Amino acid sequence: MERLGLVGLPNAGKSSLFNALTGANAVVAPHPFSTTETTAGIAQVYDERLWKLAEMSESRKVVPAGVEFVDIAALAKGASTGEGLGNRFLGSLREVDALVYVLRAFEDPSVVTATGGDPDPAEDLATLEFELVLADLAAVQGRLHRQQKAAKGDKSLLREIAALEKAQVALDEGTPLYRAKLDPEERELLKQSFLLTTKAILTVVNIGEDQLDDAVKLAEPFGALGGPGVSPGSAVSTSPALAVCVQLEAEAARLDPEERTELLEGLGLGEGVVPRVAAAAYQLLGRRTFLTTGDKESRAWTFRTGAKAPECAGVIHSDLQRGFIRAEVIRWDELLSIGSWNRAKEQGKLRVEGKDYEVQDGDVLEIRFNV
Repeated sequence: MERLGLVGLPNAGKSSLFNALTGANAVVAPHPFSTTETTAGIAQVYDERLWKLAEMSESRKVVPAGVEFVDIAALAKGASTGEGLGNRFLGSLREVDALVYVLRAFEDPSVVTATGGDPDPAEDLATLEFELVLADLAAVQGRLHRQQKAAKGDKSLLREIAALEKAQVALDEGTPLYRAKLDPEERELLKQSFLLTTKAILTVVNIGEDQLDDAVKLAEPFGALGGPGVSPGSAVSTSPALAVCVQLEAEAARLDPEERTELLEGLGLGEGVVPRVAAAAYQLLGRRTFLTTGDKESRAWTFRTGAKAPECAGVIHSDLQRGFIRAEVIRWDELLSIGSWNRAKEQGKLRVEGKDYEVQDGDVLEIRFNV
């Protein structure tokens, strides 16, 4: 399962967002560094298609796709050189698939900012990027030194060395590698270094309840062409920034579903922003969904973009991939309009696809196999 690391300065609302996303109970306090341990939890990815199919099939069980979020200790100025607690957890960030920047925009005199001044998400972003750039610079310099020594007897390392040298120049200038002018091959070579600023980025701007009307405006500077966005032509995935009233969403997450819906709809928020955060994270990683449905269960399955039918069969169970014969396929909306799988079969609407079929987002599959 894909993992996303939540990154933020002290009191940015990172742990509250983690709780809202996962239903966990991570410690939240108005003082810095209330998070001292790394915590992981699963956020369900809401998918309206799944619920409509479950209703059609009268499924007894519904299983959404999930994304794992990791809450680490807050970073602080000087984290890369040992300040605060966050430096202890930079290693944990290297193990995640993408980063979620949590930037504070809400005002609350009882919750001090990391700088002691007014909330400034742009300044928070600059601090986070600076610390991650310094951490990456140290990692690049160390690997570059090792690979240069090894290259004396192995000329195949020269391309990686060239990519590392290019990365070092960008990092020396304070540029995160998701903004650096690197070609796809260079980015691929840098994956071996497990760098932080080569990861895909999603930004959450944490706003107050009194800022809800300005949510789009507050998030806009940190979207695809600003903040931790990526320059045109970059190979790194990016996603628009989302403005979230994290405190409100965390409070709503503790309510039962009926009360939660009433609270969010009363504020004009519909189902809230948390499902959008989970879905944006899912899309950011290039993951897509195929579906299975029946009276026992309707389930959303995660697959990587471009995967073929046998690989998707293996997501369900390894035996299905090993003994794959064919897949019966129909688009979810077409199936819904027909009204049932059996009726679609009777009408000849199910496509029979073989091993070379590239599964599409929203396909409903039934796998035929023999082991």
